[in-house]
Amino acid sequence: MDTKIGNVDAVTTPNGNVGCPPKIGGATCVQSSSVPFNSTEATLGRHLARRLVQIGVSDVFSVPGDFNLTLLDHLIAEPGLNLVGCCNELNAGYAADGYARSRGVGACVVTFTVGGLSVLNAIAGAYSENLPIICIVGGPNSNDYGTNRILHHTIGLPDFSQELRCFQTVTCYQAVVNNLEDAHELIDTAISTALKESKPVYISVGCNLSAIPHPTFSREPVPFSLSPKLSNKMGLEAAVEAAAMFLNKAVKPVMVGGPKLRVAHACQAFVELADASGYALAVTPSGKGLVPEHHPHFIGTYWGAVSTAFCAEIVESADAYVFAGPIFNDYSSVGYSLLLKKEKALIIQPDRVVIGNGPTFGCVLMKDFMEALSKRLKKNTTAYENYHRIYVPEGHPLQCVPKEALRVNVLFEHIQKMLSSDTAVIAETGDSWFNCQKLKLPHGCGYEFQMQYGSIGWSVGATLGYAQAATDKRVIACIGDGSFQVTAQDVSTMLRCGQKNIIFLINNGGYTIEVEIHDGPYNVIKNWNYTGLVDAIHNGQGNCWTTKVFCEEDLIDAIETATGPKKDSLCFIEVMAHKDDTSKELLEWGSRVSAANSRPPNPQ
Repeated sequence: MDTKIGNVDAVTTPNGNVGCPPKIGGATCVQSSSVPFNSTEATLGRHLARRLVQIGVSDVFSVPGDFNLTLLDHLIAEPGLNLVGCCNELNAGYAADGYARSRGVGACVVTFTVGGLSVLNAIAGAYSENLPIICIVGGPNSNDYGTNRILHHTIGLPDFSQELRCFQTVTCYQAVVNNLEDAHELIDTAISTALKESKPVYISVGCNLSAIPHPTFSREPVPFSLSPKLSNKMGLEAAVEAAAMFLNKAVKPVMVGGPKLRVAHACQAFVELADASGYALAVTPSGKGLVPEHHPHFIGTYWGAVSTAFCAEIVESADAYVFAGPIFNDYSSVGYSLLLKKEKALIIQPDRVVIGNGPTFGCVLMKDFMEALSKRLKKNTTAYENYHRIYVPEGHPLQCVPKEALRVNVLFEHIQKMLSSDTAVIAETGDSWFNCQKLKLPHGCGYEFQMQYGSIGWSVGATLGYAQAATDKRVIACIGDGSFQVTAQDVSTMLRCGQKNIIFLINNGGYTIEVEIHDGPYNVIKNWNYTGLVDAIHNGQGNCWTTKVFCEEDLIDAIETATGPKKDSLCFIEVMAHKDDTSKELLEWGSRVSAANSRPPNPQ
């Protein structure tokens, strides 16, 4: 799928090819409006709506409230802009997150404070994942600022800045629009900053301002022209020279791609470096989907003790490793247990390069660095040859006896067969992280999950948003029952939007990932009749099909139905699993993270 950001030129990238969103460039044409400018309809609300269309947002996720209703009228009136009403603000934010992963930018609209503080958690997650989201809040009447009045939807103080102060730490720019004179400048600065920084921004619009004409809105908005970031030429040359010297003397170097490949728009450059160098190619868990797994030198996911088979042995035994855009947190490092040595590492971040224990080169862009480095490296296939020499194909799950209770590893063996360039996988926080990590993604298959923030329930809203943006793909979501209970309502919105997602609800009776870190009665949840719930949400409106799966025979029938007669329906498949049926990786990972969490205080 060709995706674009903005009335800014974007590199058209086949969706899922290497996983990166398009890069922001110069100006392009935008969809015309049936409403002429230079008229009495040239309002703030219309300007904001037009700007969203111009940057590539065709769907805005919203929850109405009295402070944003007039603004919503203007968004609805804009040709090319579709308002998607969500069941709650948290899901609206998650949907904008999923949308931005596919489209390159997303947007949501909520009401003041009660809506803003509800969507805050989703915006924080998007900030951690470097996703540009335009978070718009319908604010108080402009006349109420500074009057010492107390408003509803607030905490009962005349100070209206509480919401703004909360957003300041999870957005890269905040605009409070409470007069028309500088509204144009504030809105445009906020949107352009989101695109430049690849982070969420906050825009509060006074509830009485959206419908008022003003001369600054009387013309077609001038297209954004975002200055490209540039590497320091001398720094780039020095970094490439030092890196080439470091790598060319290595015997068995490897490459590992991380999640910041996305924000650096460097996925293709990473592949070019792999092609030129011949190095074995791996991915960190949170970078899955950004590196092509069909590459001939791809060796799997490097995740320390829970890596895919034979990958960790090759990475950790290398005498040089190139990490492009990694995040080494307690989860990705399996409780800080990675067997890596800093002096062997070349760390490439979006704007700097660190070689071993030093030196560090700043103002060097990842994409520029890898493109230049690919021309300076000697071909070295030793690490991949070692991998190929020791690799033993993974076995298949034990054959199920007829009507045997379905095992989770059998479930994912069948999900693997469903994947193609026409699908995308959304993996919920929990054991789905580990099971989906082992899926081999075919060329063009999308893949998304939220590892840095790890907010359970994220996948329901993200599935809604991703599917709304990537209309050429059928989204397969793998969600645990505990996570589903947090955000289940917006299956309703998927049905309203006519989406054809396949949701595998894995019902094992609780918060399995928490069980493996630290168990207790709080990890057991009330069991729901999940198919019955979705049937009730469906209520005969829209295309929906549900079923419960107890054994492999049921699963085969369900998948055949979902991909055959019900291919144009939202398919909800509840998979009944034993509470202790977890991946071996989760068992290992959980014990190591538990050990990291329970470290005693350092002596003072």
